[in-house]
Amino acid sequence: MSQDTTLRDTIKERYGQAARRATSCCGWGTPASSCCDPISADLYQVDDTKGLPAEAVAASLGCGNPTALAELRPGEIVLDLGSGGGIDVLLSARRVGPTGKAYGLDMTDEMLALARENQHKAGVENVEFLKGEIERIPLPDDAVDVIISNCVINLSEDKDRALAEAFRVLKPGGRFAVSDIVVRGEVPAAIRRSIELWVGCVAGALEEREYREKLTRAGFVDVEVEPWRIYNVGDARDLLPDGDMHLISAELDGKFMSAFVRARKPVSPVAGV
Repeated sequence: MSQDTTLRDTIKERYGQAARRATSCCGWGTPASSCCDPISADLYQVDDTKGLPAEAVAASLGCGNPTALAELRPGEIVLDLGSGGGIDVLLSARRVGPTGKAYGLDMTDEMLALARENQHKAGVENVEFLKGEIERIPLPDDAVDVIISNCVINLSEDKDRALAEAFRVLKPGGRFAVSDIVVRGEVPAAIRRSIELWVGCVAGALEEREYREKLTRAGFVDVEVEPWRIYNVGDARDLLPDGDMHLISAELDGKFMSAFVRARKPVSPVAGV
């Protein structure tokens, strides 16, 4: 079995577990006191989640609140890449209102089932959940106004293709507004090789300059990377699997950050792209 297949299968299995066990803060079936890591904790205000099913909140494994970042407007069509239990899709549906629509895309059957159940409980109609991969989005060209994502692009083994697909389905002038883990500087190779850390959004994190370059190469303009939470060595102890504790050192301090990543699809093609 190839590394990519192993990685994809591992991600699907672990996120399937998260959907089945959406009873604690980060959905791994671990007591809440021990599973609230510094990435997934405290992402949403109480007013944001008011009226949403508890399962939607519990299954959130993100690193930010992209619905606030995107500044959604009534009537817009939104696509959430890697929508999980549906929290960001349901929040988006509120913001775009009945004249708009929010799509959620996920490759995990258990998460899709949970998301659809959460949609039913919330009584939200302007939502549709799609099964698929972010490298192969099952929507036509120029289909959506806004793309959001919450700590999912890091999980892709082919980020260039994922970003190219995001560009394809955005309408001209459309906005890319995601929360993601971003790296500043070099990271030990052993961390990048850990599948467990890929699933946790860390080992697959792009270096900040590389993220900007990939977005630009995909055709995006007005690229911005805005750090909002920077992790130190103490945080790393909560992020690394027990078997990788030996990798913790001062060189990890400040390397990883949760960031808001913004870009725009130009109205007219950019010369040379």
